[in-house]
Amino acid sequence: MSIEVRPALPGDLAALVAVENAAFSGDKLSERSLRRLSSAETAIVGVAEERGKVLGYALALTRRTSGVARLYSIAVAPEETGKGVAALLLHYVENAACGRGFHTMRLEVRSDNKPAIRLYEKMGYRSFAQYENYYHDGMSALRYQKSLCTR
Repeated sequence: MSIEVRPALPGDLAALVAVENAAFSGDKLSERSLRRLSSAETAIVGVAEERGKVLGYALALTRRTSGVARLYSIAVAPEETGKGVAALLLHYVENAACGRGFHTMRLEVRSDNKPAIRLYEKMGYRSFAQYENYYHDGMSALRYQKSLCTR
């Protein structure tokens, strides 16, 4: 397997939308939102690709006035799950955020998304709060964070 993670390019938009729509049943980012967010100066977008096929993406957002980056979305095509794609994408945006001077990554995850929770915890994230009724269907979200740039 030769999965490469690279910065997103403008030509990736259709593939990102396709992955988004395949990966999520609700609370999906629209094409317009993905275009706007991924082209923002404050965004970090990594794309996982194998032999020219986009397998997934991760989108982290930053603010100039904060040392905290936020994992806004991570999506992997359903047929590509279980191959370590999400971990590669997460590692990519963490390194990019660290390189931009951000010391912490935060995220929200559905409290019933056990595979994602296992991944985040395996990669060093720790839960620190919960939002009730966060998602479109009333599901709560767990908030996680991780210190970046540690040796």
